[in-house]
Amino acid sequence: MQCPAGTFEYTIRAGDTFFSLAQRFNTTVEAIQRANPGVNPDRLQIGQVICIPGDTPTHCPPGTFEYTVRAGDTFFSLAQRFNTTVGAIQRANPGVDPDRLQIGQIICIPRDTVPTPCPPGTFAYTIRAGDTFFTLARRFGTTVDAIQRANPDVDPDRLQIGQIICIPGVPSPCPPGTFAYTVRAGDTFFTLARRFGTTVDAIQRANPNVDPDRLQIGQTLCIPMTGEQPCPSGTTPYIIRAGDTFFSIARRAGITVDDLIRANPNVDPDRLQIGQIICIPSM
Repeated sequence: MQCPAGTFEYTIRAGDTFFSLAQRFNTTVEAIQRANPGVNPDRLQIGQVICIPGDTPTHCPPGTFEYTVRAGDTFFSLAQRFNTTVGAIQRANPGVDPDRLQIGQIICIPRDTVPTPCPPGTFAYTIRAGDTFFTLARRFGTTVDAIQRANPDVDPDRLQIGQIICIPGVPSPCPPGTFAYTVRAGDTFFTLARRFGTTVDAIQRANPNVDPDRLQIGQTLCIPMTGEQPCPSGTTPYIIRAGDTFFSIARRAGITVDDLIRANPNVDPDRLQIGQIICIPSM
C-alpha cells in the first residue's frame, strides 16, 4: 500500500479504532477517515494497513524498546515483567497517563534497569515500616513458611526498612483488601458492585484516579473484598490476560498445572477468556 504525502503507513493491531489511533497519533478521526476513504472504520482487521496523517512517529529512545499494551497491563505489572521500575517506565513515557493505558497503545520499556534479586515464582518487595513476615503473608495470600523458604538468609526478626525480600506468588497492582479486575465490555461501577457484593462508593474509593464514566476495556480496577470473595483462602485472584495458559501461569507462579486445575475445578483450561478470574494457589 502506498500512503500519500503527509501520512505514514500503520498496521492495525488488536483493539485499534480510529478514535484510539487519533488519540495516540495526535490527529482526529475525521483526518484518518479522509486519508482512508475506502476503509470502513467499523470493520478494521488485524494486519490491515491504513494511512495515518502526520509525520512518521519517532521510535523509542536508546536503552528502551517498543511494547504494545495488552489487556490487564499496568505500569506496575510491566515493571515486574521486564525487570525495571514504575518510575523508569514513567520517565520513558512522559506523555502517557498510566491510569488510561489503551490496548494496542505503544509505550517504551527500559531495558534491564534493575538487577533481578528474586528467583522465578517470586517477586521483589521492599520492606516498609511495620512489615513482618506474618503481615506480608496475609497481604499477599501466602504463608510465613513460604516467605522464609524464599529468603533463607533473612532474619524475620531484624527486617530493615528499604530491605528487599522475595515474596512467593504473583504480584498484584492493587492494595491489600482489594483484588485486580480487568474491565470487560459493558462493565460499570454499578454492575461490578452488584457482581462482587460491594458498593459503587467503595469501588470509587479504591480507584480514586479512575473516571467511572470512561472505563476502557482492558483497564485494571481494584475491587474491594467487602462481599463474596472471588477466591477461597489460600489462593489469590488472577485476571486472565492475552496469551495466558494454565501452563504459562503455573510456571510464572512456581506451581504445577495440576495445582491450578484443583484450585479452579469449574474452569476449562482450553477456553480461558481475557478478563476471566481464576484462583492461584499460594506456595
